[in-house]
Amino acid sequence: MGAIFDLVPVSLFALALAITFLGGFVKGAVGFALPLIIISGLGAIFPPEIALAGLLLPGVITNLWQAFRQGPGGALGAIRGHWPFISIGLVAMVITAQMVMTLPQWLFFAAIGIPITIYSATQLMGWQLRVAPDRRGLATVLFGAIAGVLGGLAAIWGPPTVAYLTSLDVEKREHVRVQGMVYFLGGIGLLASHLRSGVLNAETVPFSALLVVPALAGMWLGQRMQDRMDRDQFLRATLVVLLIAGLNLVRRAYFA
Repeated sequence: MGAIFDLVPVSLFALALAITFLGGFVKGAVGFALPLIIISGLGAIFPPEIALAGLLLPGVITNLWQAFRQGPGGALGAIRGHWPFISIGLVAMVITAQMVMTLPQWLFFAAIGIPITIYSATQLMGWQLRVAPDRRGLATVLFGAIAGVLGGLAAIWGPPTVAYLTSLDVEKREHVRVQGMVYFLGGIGLLASHLRSGVLNAETVPFSALLVVPALAGMWLGQRMQDRMDRDQFLRATLVVLLIAGLNLVRRAYFA
């Protein structure tokens, strides 16, 4: 513990636990937004590399739990049912990650944040976007590529993934399960990348590992709430979080 407090002051560590618990709770309730909350919250009190390191292990572990909550059969079903979207996203993430130092991130944040904000706001106002069966292939390519680009640039897969699943009118449990699998597979690649980059090292790994505990506690509580929601309540809660996420992306594009 002493080494952790050399890296992170005790008072800020307590705040980090609270931020991570909140991220876990929201993720448990709607299936996503843990990275957005942790990066936004920890990034306000720590250097960016410590905030990112803090996210990595809680992200992987909570996504593993989410993907396998209904057992291995459910997780494999998520892959079988949505493997084109997952594959396109992973390929786009790998390609984009190689360009992260040469492309202006604000452009991508704006290009994704503005449509996501408009999409979620109009859905909340009653306009329903649904993808017709004969257009599903096009939607898969489009949303998968967008998710991969944002994942490679900023470790953010959630908004386009949620918009894709919502537009297909996917059932609540499958919605959350597919999200978990997408984020888990992407998170493994991100974890490996930052073990090489040095973001995860002997000093930051213990900090990240300790944040797993509040993330899991918050997620457990959020899942209790999710289980009590009906389909319409779940969809509305998801769209509210998606709207906040879209506005945050716009903020990062123009004000960060």
